[in-house]
Amino acid sequence: MTSDPKLENTIDKILNQTQVENLSSLKNSFKESLETLSKSQTFLEQEYDRILDEGKKEAQKIEKQIIGGSDLESRNKQILLVEESIQKVFEKAIEKIKSTNRDTNYSKLMEFLLEESTNSLGTTDVIVYTNSKDKEIVQPLLSKFPGAEFSNDSINCLGGVEIKSKDGTMTFNNTLDARVDRMKPLIRKEIAKKFGIGH
Repeated sequence: MTSDPKLENTIDKILNQTQVENLSSLKNSFKESLETLSKSQTFLEQEYDRILDEGKKEAQKIEKQIIGGSDLESRNKQILLVEESIQKVFEKAIEKIKSTNRDTNYSKLMEFLLEESTNSLGTTDVIVYTNSKDKEIVQPLLSKFPGAEFSNDSINCLGGVEIKSKDGTMTFNNTLDARVDRMKPLIRKEIAKKFGIGH
């Protein structure tokens, strides 16, 4: 069978064009993914900064109440006041999280939490749990995580996700509650440092 140069040339052109289009599509998808991740990360960083800022403001309010001194009783009062301050800040933060709108930004945050969770476990072969409010937001996102299944069992949390590997050996709690709890030591340390209290 003899080859037809015109036919080969046409096939080469089609293959090259298809390859260029595929590469362009991949680049665009990658760029969009990076933008989404960046926006979600910015949202989390802003939340952290806001909570930290509120903690510092609350600490400044009680600064005048703390009586200087090196005796144990004075030090205990200082620690109690700092703890009360920290507790107030987190109570306010939790109230704000509870009233958060389940909008497009929130959906992007959920996608970021899913991606972070599956990356931490090193697999998308997982079962995903969330609260009843977030089910309608999280479930459609699972199509982006091959192997991920949605659990019909709701968990009690402010928002976010908890994932478990299907073999049951690994769990990653990436609920908003868990993230707030992980921030507490950092904020406590910042406030305690401001008052020179070892915490």
